[in-house]
Amino acid sequence: MTVEPLGRRERKKAATRQALADAALRLFLEHGYDNVGIRDVAEAADVSTTTLFKHFSGKEALVFDLDEGQEEDLVSAVRDRPEGRTILRSLRELAHRYQELDPSDEEGALFRELVDGTRALREYAERMWLRHRTALARAIAEDIGAPEGDPASEALAAFALQAIRVGDSAEGIDVAFDILERGWDATRAA
Repeated sequence: MTVEPLGRRERKKAATRQALADAALRLFLEHGYDNVGIRDVAEAADVSTTTLFKHFSGKEALVFDLDEGQEEDLVSAVRDRPEGRTILRSLRELAHRYQELDPSDEEGALFRELVDGTRALREYAERMWLRHRTALARAIAEDIGAPEGDPASEALAAFALQAIRVGDSAEGIDVAFDILERGWDATRAA
């Protein structure tokens, strides 16, 4: 399958979106999230607020411009896992990869501090993360041969997503997934 190169209009849209996201992050890090308004971001990117809202649904969305691959990662952890690896083992490993912070990534550390230190951003991040539940539940149901909407698959997806978010350390991730694995195995055996 050949990917067509982006046309001029699409390239300009992508460049504007990136300029807005970059300006927002820079301003939020410099001045604090609560001290920066939508107009400030639009001005810094040299666009109107109308243009900003064509690219982003709101102030919080400006911070989370890189969420696209997470759902793919979650579904792939279920569908593309090696033979013999359980669903929860694969999701645990993904959680550890998400939790690991490259010590040389100063921008990543600053971003995490910004999100962790701002209630509105923490809540938005939580809502964004949990919206992947349906896709993950569908992948789990397919994998175990259950019908779509299977309550056990839905529950496992919801709990696994929470376990990934709750584990702010490697130990926390392991504790959460240990609990899930014991409960999941008992439920599947019944």
